[in-house]
Amino acid sequence: MNKDLDVIVSRISLLFKRISYTQYWIEVVNDKYDKSYNVFFCQQKKGSHLRSTPVHKIDEYKLEYLEEVITGFRKQSNLTIKYVGFTGEVWPNSQKKIQWEKNHLE
Repeated sequence: MNKDLDVIVSRISLLFKRISYTQYWIEVVNDKYDKSYNVFFCQQKKGSHLRSTPVHKIDEYKLEYLEEVITGFRKQSNLTIKYVGFTGEVWPNSQKKIQWEKNHLE
């Protein structure tokens, strides 16, 4: 396992509380200005505000590397992963679209 994946998994395991009526997911944001990827842990309890916690910043700005990290994360967790800032881009190995439509944050 690589270092970035270890950091992400360890920090998410501390934040994930399994509270009933609460949705949990991960957001991966493409920061084109800083040339990095930011990972956030998001949670929203029913009838409450969204809480987004920064988990890690991946400085290696290569889609091949990000795909490796995401593939490793999916092997360890069933959390939904949402992408922001990847409109029109495809994964290098699988050739699948990363993000189908623009997010309201873009």
